[in-house]
Amino acid sequence: MEDDSHRIRPAGRHLLTIGRDLIQDHYAAVIELVKNAYDADSPDVTISFSVPEKRDRLIITVEDSGHGMTRDTVINKWLVPSTDDKLKRKASPGGRTMQGRKGIGRYAAALLGADLSMETVAEGNETTVVVQWDLFEKAEYLDDVEILVETRPTAASNGTKLTMTAPSEVIELWQDGELDTLEYELKKLISPVEYHSENTQSFVIHLKCDNFWEGDDKEYNQDKEIEPFPIFDLYDYRISGSINSDGTGKLTFSNQKAKNTLDESMEFDLDQSTGCGILKLDIRVYDREPDAIDAIIKRGLTDPYGNYVGKLEARRLLDRSNGIGVYRNGFRIRPLGDADFDWLKLNEQRVQNPSMRIGSNQVIGYVQIQSEELSGLEEKSARDGLKDNGAYKRLRAITGEIISSLETKRFEYRKKAGLSRKTLKVEREFERLFSFEEIKESVRKTLNKGGVDKNTSNQVLALLDEKEKESNKLSEDIKQTVAIYQGQATLGKIVKVVLHEGRKPLGFFTNQIKNFGYWAGVLAEKNDREALDEMKTIMRGMSDNSQIFVSLFKRIDPLASGRRANRKDFDLLHEIRGSVSVFDHEIKESKVTVNIAADNELVTMFGWNQDIYIILTNLIDNSLFWMDHKDIQEKWIDIQIESEDGKLIHMDYRDSGPGIEESLINNGVIFDPEFSTKPEGTGLGLAIAGEAAARNGLMLKAFSSETGAYFRMQPEEGDEE
Repeated sequence: MEDDSHRIRPAGRHLLTIGRDLIQDHYAAVIELVKNAYDADSPDVTISFSVPEKRDRLIITVEDSGHGMTRDTVINKWLVPSTDDKLKRKASPGGRTMQGRKGIGRYAAALLGADLSMETVAEGNETTVVVQWDLFEKAEYLDDVEILVETRPTAASNGTKLTMTAPSEVIELWQDGELDTLEYELKKLISPVEYHSENTQSFVIHLKCDNFWEGDDKEYNQDKEIEPFPIFDLYDYRISGSINSDGTGKLTFSNQKAKNTLDESMEFDLDQSTGCGILKLDIRVYDREPDAIDAIIKRGLTDPYGNYVGKLEARRLLDRSNGIGVYRNGFRIRPLGDADFDWLKLNEQRVQNPSMRIGSNQVIGYVQIQSEELSGLEEKSARDGLKDNGAYKRLRAITGEIISSLETKRFEYRKKAGLSRKTLKVEREFERLFSFEEIKESVRKTLNKGGVDKNTSNQVLALLDEKEKESNKLSEDIKQTVAIYQGQATLGKIVKVVLHEGRKPLGFFTNQIKNFGYWAGVLAEKNDREALDEMKTIMRGMSDNSQIFVSLFKRIDPLASGRRANRKDFDLLHEIRGSVSVFDHEIKESKVTVNIAADNELVTMFGWNQDIYIILTNLIDNSLFWMDHKDIQEKWIDIQIESEDGKLIHMDYRDSGPGIEESLINNGVIFDPEFSTKPEGTGLGLAIAGEAAARNGLMLKAFSSETGAYFRMQPEEGDEE
């Protein structure tokens, strides 16, 4: 038996694993080195791509004028992988929040060249280090590689210069738009708001190319300052502000599309803590119709020479610069904010509701988050985003809710300005479509003017009358079909109710069928009394659970009908109670008190009872969603019916939810198809409910209320409040 101690000895290539395998790509490698310059309190950093006349190699340098490093710092910190120096210090001597935390960013240099030369000046001394990465490939153990560190006095200013040399074939890797992409990444690296702020320390990034392309006609053979995309300030709509960690905050909505408008302040309250710290947001949206693109250009979208760009270039700029970035301490966390990384799933939501929702190619913005300790938002080791933990899920949900507020304001404005598609009322549009009155009047006048005799004229008009009757029959058939589809669409909204209530009895049948078979076998074999009793118990359970299915299907049957019967008299209270019963389980589970009251127990209506189900089902579904979503403590739904001589005067529907914004009620957009304030709503519910009411000679209206949502259903000829 052998018993002794040993040390873990990292392999030589371990250092290359840190640099080449943990850093996402060569853009990320450059960004890591830029962040190091920021941590050194440098006011600027210059990234240079240089190719000698022989074009036999590529030289990449990253140079800053920060505080530099002493020989001791180089040996005991810079040469120590995964040091926790920055993690402990948290802030630089100049007060900047440290970007580096894991102690591996400097090894990104291994991704950019075959060797690295570092020259750093501090306290009147220059320290030089040369690292050849292939030595680590060949070495068995990490400590087998010796690195020469030279220090000598100098009169040079403090700062650090990293020089990475790569073979000639690497030149090609940075061609074909790769440097364009690097410039794009650097433009999005720093928040545009931070860039223009007078309250933040200046940090300027320069990108320089020297003889990189053969010839002098390429714009990159120059020194350029990296600035945010110019389109950032030319938005149509904007929502900005901050959310405190307790979930409260203030937002401001701005509209540059409308002339002479004031910014609108909005209170924000999650009714709970954010779960991801304090958030600062600035989200800007751009309409993309041709007229909207023209307006953006006229606001000042110019090229570097001051000339207005064309429509195609403006669209390309939007395509390239869009995305909502997440920034920590002023720097973006890649890939959040990349044009092709839709971390908020905006495009998925837009497919469901294109008039209401915005796509990722319409938005540019940022979300500023706190440190990992304060927010719980942790970066992945490979520098490729945030860990998908609870804090990240909350960040997505809160950002989505704020975007939804912007979408609501945008939809409202576009409707007022006539920019949205015109909303059609199905019933009335069908009547107009199939009405021949205007045509008959025109034909009559034309025939009279043409001197056609009265008998012939009447025959022509009789043919039109016959055609009108056929068309009216077709119109009724289509309206009936639309009504069926609306009922089935409503049924689709409550499919979770059906599944939830049906799951328990279905589980009983699935499990007990096996037991029934077992006891039947025992009874057949032994004529056992106990087996008979067990079978009777199972049969009673089957009967009870069958009744659950019968009750469930009976409640949803009005919505599931494949055909619509003729209109008839029906008991309104009976239909209302039936609609409420569809949600029995959800009402009990969410502890919602439901009150239904009427001044007369029998209120008769003439129409389609299915439509009452459609109206109430959509109202109740909305109430349950919002009371749960906003975590309302006292949840209730109140339905009051007022009648006269057994005929409806009005039905008032109220709940204790968050209510509806008054401006949305006043302009009527809540009944427009595709309008929804739900995070993933399709905007069909209230539109369908309104159509169902109109089919029965009723109107459904919303009123402002201090206690929650308030709807009134009343005959069209009734008095309005």
